[in-house]
This record gives sequence, structure tokens and C-alpha cells, in this order.
Amino acid sequence: MKVALLHDYLNQAGGAERVLLALSKLYPDAPIYTLVHNPKQLHGFEDKIIHTSFLQKMPWAGSKIRWYLPLMPTAIEQLNLSGYDIVISSSSALIKGAITPPQTMHICYCHTPTRYLWSEAHSYAKEIKEGKIVKYFLPLLLNSLRSWDQIASQRVDHFIANSKFVSQRIRNYYHRESEVIYPPVDTENFYISPEIDNYYLVISRLKPYKKVDLVIKAFNKLNMPLKIIGTGEEEARLKKMAKSNIEFLGPVSEDKKREYLSKCLAFINPQEEDWGITPVEAMASGRPVIAYAAGGVLETVIDGQTGKLFTEQSWEALIDTILKFKPQQYDPHFIKNHADQFNTRHFYQNIKNFVDNKWDDFKKSE
Repeated sequence: MKVALLHDYLNQAGGAERVLLALSKLYPDAPIYTLVHNPKQLHGFEDKIIHTSFLQKMPWAGSKIRWYLPLMPTAIEQLNLSGYDIVISSSSALIKGAITPPQTMHICYCHTPTRYLWSEAHSYAKEIKEGKIVKYFLPLLLNSLRSWDQIASQRVDHFIANSKFVSQRIRNYYHRESEVIYPPVDTENFYISPEIDNYYLVISRLKPYKKVDLVIKAFNKLNMPLKIIGTGEEEARLKKMAKSNIEFLGPVSEDKKREYLSKCLAFINPQEEDWGITPVEAMASGRPVIAYAAGGVLETVIDGQTGKLFTEQSWEALIDTILKFKPQQYDPHFIKNHADQFNTRHFYQNIKNFVDNKWDDFKKSE
């Protein structure tokens, strides 16, 4: 059984890339096909065979990939996937539109239907900073890509969704059914600390949709210690608005991340995530999660037992939640035991069973 893996872009480290890394461990001989690869921004794939599209040779494609949105469908359709029995795409954008031979089964592990085409189409256009001309033509481009994405979604034989939340989106936008398999979390590598420090914690890419500015506004008013791990395009703006009680740690090692998680009063998740690996990592450290009640956290956080949910996405609502929050009321061992249901072992077994069963059915239908 010859397998190939697909991923949109290998130019940043995030939850989707962790899923791809887990898939590559499950299928160690499978090469990876992607639009662009920037090894300086991503570690863990050094021993993998990686094939890129013609976009790899374009100027600044590794860091400015959205400049090449109009060329992406062509680049994806030119990927040569002949000779493989199974193609597994890890997709939150367009890579699921790759063309496979009739004798090849295509399974898509969908992190979300393409956000900037569907769920965040209107806000994406507002966030673009490239000028009036780009903003004028962008709706036309997105409309064209939306049609292509919908058609391309029909090329997939089977969809896996990373949450019930995403499964519903797949049904709404692509009119396809999917099976839910939660992403892998190395819960056994996180631990409960005997001592808790006096700070709250955010771990996030510093991008507009992550809503880190909401947390900063709240803690500017609260004057409580807040630590922020992560980098991104919003970093300079966020640092400028933050008061001295807020500390930006930048990127940290996995060991340091586990230490910060284990000792925080609570982890704060202000954004709507498709699933959200980091809140589960916080719970695997025995720490409660304060989260906006939307998206994947509704499937992972038990309100009042493993964390506290707030229903209005505003700094005022976050302040109100934190003022009422009592970390000593939460049992670290109960929280960690709850998180263990999302461990990597379950992911491997569920993916393997799904792929093997669908492959058996596929061969019978030939």
C-alpha cells in the first residue's frame, strides 16, 4: 500500500502541522506534497521527502504565500500523484483539490473548510493591508476561488473532520459527510506542577483572528500578570498597547512551554478555534482553561470542571469571568484525566482503522 501525504504549506508551525507530523509517523515512508516549504520556519520534517509546487521558486513565496492565491489551483492540480494507492491530505485551505488517478483513494483530514473563502470571507477582506487596488479586486478573486474550492471538495473520496464543529462546516459548505477524529495531543508529556505561580497564560500565533488584543485590553484593566507565548504579524501592535504587567515571551522551547503551562493560574483562549490543541495541552498540565464559548473548546472544556467559558467575545466579558474565577476550586488530576482522552495513541488507532476500512471498501468497489 503506497501512501502520499498532502499539506497546504510547510512554512509555519501550528496545530495542522502537528497533525501532519503525526500522520508522517504513522506512514513513515510516505512523501509529503505541499505548495511551499520553508525549513527555517518549521522543524520535525528534516528526514522527510518533501515535494513542492512551482510556487516554491517564486519570490518570497515562503513568507508571502497569499500573494500567489490566483496561482494556487493551478499549482495544486499540477502535483503528480500517480503511482499512489492512498493520498491523505491535511487541509485547511486548497490542497484537497489535488487531482488523483481513478485507482487512488483520497482521504482528506480537514482542519476547516478554507476560512478566507467561507466562514471568514468578509473579515478577511477587511484585514488585508495591501492597498485599495488589491481590496477592490479581492472579492472577485475570492468568488472565483470559492467556486473552485467547492468543486475541488468533490474530488475527495472521504472526509475526516477534526471536530464536530468542523464536521458541520463541511456539511454546510461542501455538502459532504465526515467522520470526526480529534487531533493528537501528547498528553503524557505534560505534567502537574506541585507549585502554581501568579500569572495567566496565552499561547498563540499573534494574528488578528486569534483575538489576543482582547486579552491585552482586559489585563490592562485588571493589572494582573499575563504571559504571552508566540510571534506573528500583530506582535509590534500588541506590544505597543500592552502595559508593564504583560510579558511577551516570544517563541519558547517545548520544555519551557510545558513548564509555563503547568504553573499558570489558567490558560486563556479568547478566539473561536476549529478545535484547539493548546487548550487540551493546558488541561493535560492540570490547569483550567478560560475560553470563549465557541468552536472546538465546546467539545474539550467542561464548563465549571476543567475550565470556565464566557459567552460574549469582549474584554469586558473576559474581565468579569476572571474576577469570578477561583483556580483553587479546580482539581488538577480530574482535569488531566479528562485531557487524556485526546492523546496521540487514540489518534493513531482511529486514523489507522478509518484508512484500513475505507481502503478495503475501495478495493472491493474496483
